[in-house]
Amino acid sequence: MITFHDVSKIYRIGGAEVRALDRASMQIEEGEFVSIVGPSGSGKSTMMNIIGCLDMADEGTYTLDGQAIEAYSESELARIRNKKIGFIFQSFNLIGNMTASENIELPLIYQRMPKNERKDRVMEALSKVRLEGRGSHRPNELSGGQQQRVAIARAIATSPSLFLADEPTGNLDSKTGEEIMNLFHELHEQGNTIVLITHDDSVASQANRSIHILDGRVEEVEA
Repeated sequence: MITFHDVSKIYRIGGAEVRALDRASMQIEEGEFVSIVGPSGSGKSTMMNIIGCLDMADEGTYTLDGQAIEAYSESELARIRNKKIGFIFQSFNLIGNMTASENIELPLIYQRMPKNERKDRVMEALSKVRLEGRGSHRPNELSGGQQQRVAIARAIATSPSLFLADEPTGNLDSKTGEEIMNLFHELHEQGNTIVLITHDDSVASQANRSIHILDGRVEEVEA
């Protein structure tokens, strides 16, 4: 599904060249649960942005579903971001003046899905993250763990084949973080591909395979 071959991302700060990714190579197969682990500043977020088609590599090749990313048109990349990939972020990225249900429904509106189908998808997604009865609550009326469940439900609702999670337990206490990880295990058991970015070795070790990154360089380690 995902192949990096000698991928580099280079930033120029002042007169200096900084390689956020330095000839990184790795492969993720469909249906895998993989963690990308490394300390702050190691290049994890840069790798996530490239995997998620939010940014482009400066050197090397990123192949998604057998096709180099440069071969996709802008409209195809937008469709991939909207339908194929479910993004889950550390900061939840919920819209504060919208209810949980409205937050979950928003990407479905962008997909121009009929209203009745949207409502069914929202109810099903809330059920999967065990938030039935919370759909009318706004983010500030929910705990951090509940907000992350809404964010996961928002990703689930679009029926993506790839879940891309950036530090999904980073703002949560250990018990709530464990509950969120259990949700990822359930999603994986249902056949989804999970790529989880984290700095936490205990979280990373729950994946079937870990890709370690340090100073933009990649090393694969069996979990």
